[in-house]
Amino acid sequence: MIRCGRLCGVVGVLLAIMASAGSAIGQDKPDAPTPKTSATSQSQAASDRNSKDSPEFNPQQDDNPKRILGIIPNFQTTNDTPAVQEPLSVREKYVLAWHQTVDFSAHFGDAFQAALQQASNGQPHYGQGWGAYAQRFGAAEADQVTSAFFIFGFLPHVLHDDPRYFRKAHGSAWSRIRYAATRTVITRTDAGTPTFNAPQVVGQLLQQGISTSYYPQQDRSASGVFQDWGINLAYNSAYNILKEYYPDFLRVVFHRQKVRTSDAPGN
Repeated sequence: MIRCGRLCGVVGVLLAIMASAGSAIGQDKPDAPTPKTSATSQSQAASDRNSKDSPEFNPQQDDNPKRILGIIPNFQTTNDTPAVQEPLSVREKYVLAWHQTVDFSAHFGDAFQAALQQASNGQPHYGQGWGAYAQRFGAAEADQVTSAFFIFGFLPHVLHDDPRYFRKAHGSAWSRIRYAATRTVITRTDAGTPTFNAPQVVGQLLQQGISTSYYPQQDRSASGVFQDWGINLAYNSAYNILKEYYPDFLRVVFHRQKVRTSDAPGN
């Protein structure tokens, strides 16, 4: 009977994998002083980091991959560097919502979620078989469209909030986990000041309410809406922790170079 956000199961598995690598991350030594290199070497290194052959990294020297494991969308994550951070335009907010909706990873995630629900007989009133799976998949697709519209587009537009996740990337493990988990209810305005994360909290509730129009009649209830809303918010906090630590995980496992940022923000 429980509907959760896209790829909830995958998020849980990845968090478990990253927890097993936590000791390695915790023991990671501070970066050694950077040796002097020639201008040619520095230029070549920058070129390598920006190479199109390295899709895990974006051109702005941000070490956040656009997709986690090449599957889970991560378009809204950026490093927290206020000195160089500019707010998203209205168009960019809707483009972000569009990418969250139409990217291949969105459809893959919806198909996977429908498969999990089919296997666990979630919303049993759908029944079993390919027809029931198609209905579950269609409902997951509709959920994705409405949630992306409210969370990344419409509400950030009208409320002048920034829908991105700003990765802390420094500090103690507990401070980073606490920061990531609380970003579900705390975001920042376009001006950069902290504010209540209405796009996430209210947007999830609006999406859950709208979903009652296309889920089986027996599964439509106020208690079900609020139950699913709370579960989705909890999973969003777990997803934020995954986004916070995934670049560290890549660095430890694949020995990727950590992107250096000056004047790292405090708590």
